[in-house]
Amino acid sequence: MKKILAVFISLLSITLTDCGKQGESSSPLQSSQQDSISVFAMDTYMTVTVYDGDKTAALEAAQTEITALEKLISVTDENSDIYKLDHNGGKPFDVSYETSELLSFALDMNKKTDGALDITLYNVLREWGFTTGNYKVPSDETIEALLENTGCENIDIMENTVTLYNNVSVDLGSVGKGEAGDRVIKVLKENGVSSALLDLGGNIQTLGTKPDGTLWKIAIRDPSGGEGSIAKIEVADRAVITSGGYERYFTGDDGEVYWHILDPKTGRPARNGILSATVIGKSGRLCDALSTSLFVMGEQKAVDYWKNSADAFDMILVTSDGRVLVTKGIYNNFTLYDEYSSALRVEMIE
Repeated sequence: MKKILAVFISLLSITLTDCGKQGESSSPLQSSQQDSISVFAMDTYMTVTVYDGDKTAALEAAQTEITALEKLISVTDENSDIYKLDHNGGKPFDVSYETSELLSFALDMNKKTDGALDITLYNVLREWGFTTGNYKVPSDETIEALLENTGCENIDIMENTVTLYNNVSVDLGSVGKGEAGDRVIKVLKENGVSSALLDLGGNIQTLGTKPDGTLWKIAIRDPSGGEGSIAKIEVADRAVITSGGYERYFTGDDGEVYWHILDPKTGRPARNGILSATVIGKSGRLCDALSTSLFVMGEQKAVDYWKNSADAFDMILVTSDGRVLVTKGIYNNFTLYDEYSSALRVEMIE
């Protein structure tokens, strides 16, 4: 599922500026101390900025990784593994090891999240218009018919051979950018980079600290639809990925707002009292998968999942009743901006 992510960064060509409120910035850095590339891939712009190491080789390797992954998992490129798999008529199909491994990861997350992450919703999303821009509210009958051809139990993986049953189609958009971030971090390290900042279409990943040794400051956007940020968090060596329903949405003829994050059980926008879910952790693809999953779960199930999960991560949930739930591991690195202190109440999850 393609998600709209609420974290964002500001990269200036001469000054490294902290993400967050205007005027918050670190000490100026000379332009010679950083190098960046921007790549359009996975239907978004991706920026990689490095501050040390073999910058030229590192950025070339980063671009290669992003491009190679897109060629494997694109749902629109007729030469990709995923496109061929989706249009193979349900026959066994051999994909690359990389595609098979990412599919297996998505299936594992589907089980761990009790179905909250589901990579088989592409046709349902398309019916709503979220993949085409031709928005409409499908009838109950249409949604029920489409849901008949969803479900990760209809995916069989034997090594690199994948079979899709029951006319199921798959889309790895819910984990693709996170996977790209992990791969880019790996090749940056291989080229001697110890300080880098990735903005992969809103997915933020940091390598090390800022060049001056301080933590990166990442802004958390106002999920109520405002243009500003409600808070910032300070991190190093972490991915920070948010899912929210406030950017990709439309208003139906009935006056109701419909967003793109669907509940796999209903085929309709997930409405569980959460406006945005931010996940912070070492693994980009894990954070990518969980940000959608926790949004779909709702508050209580998301909190229970965090408390019982074997995977190490922190989360920030912004609720529709004006609360910001912050897990204890990131709580001391979280700052709510003053202008939101009267509208939002911060609570620590232990």
